[in-house]
Amino acid sequence: MSRSTPSPNWKTQAQAFGQQLWANHGQARWRALTARERLLATVFLGLIGIWLFVSIAITPAMRTLSASAQQRAEVAQQVIQMRALQQRAQELQKTKPLTRDESLRNLQNISPVGNPSLQTSLQGDRVLVQLKNLSASQLASWLAQARIGSQALPDEVHISRSAGANVVSSADASTAWDGQIVLRLPQRQAGNANVSGIKP
Repeated sequence: MSRSTPSPNWKTQAQAFGQQLWANHGQARWRALTARERLLATVFLGLIGIWLFVSIAITPAMRTLSASAQQRAEVAQQVIQMRALQQRAQELQKTKPLTRDESLRNLQNISPVGNPSLQTSLQGDRVLVQLKNLSASQLASWLAQARIGSQALPDEVHISRSAGANVVSSADASTAWDGQIVLRLPQRQAGNANVSGIKP
């Protein structure tokens, strides 16, 4: 049984074909060119070689480098956000849970007395907050203090823009609000008495 010989590699075939083509046609045509034409052809071929080198070797590397820089920036931003969340979680872990009475006392300290724009009334373990023409900045500040200082969280929110406010746009700092917010207090502790200052 005869053993078939393996076919030559395609690169070898292409190289042999190129050499044969150059030997049959290329050399004769190259000799027929003037010195100036040979120089122009050499420069042209050199430019094509440089273009091929840049296209094959440089451009993909630059694209990879650019994508890598963008990915590094995104990862850095994610790390910053995760560190901020971690710091916030650590702060919350260090925060001492308040009793219902402590929460009410702190809420009383931050709530304006006799201010018709913001009135509070106690309803069991919840506090009803009535708003009347209260500015957005004042509302945001008071809610932040209630959440941090009193550990009271909004349970229900029913507010609308005040009809009597002179508002330029919905994002204007002078926007005022009417309505009511129900805050949920920490769980009632046995034996704790009601704290005065918030109307029952």
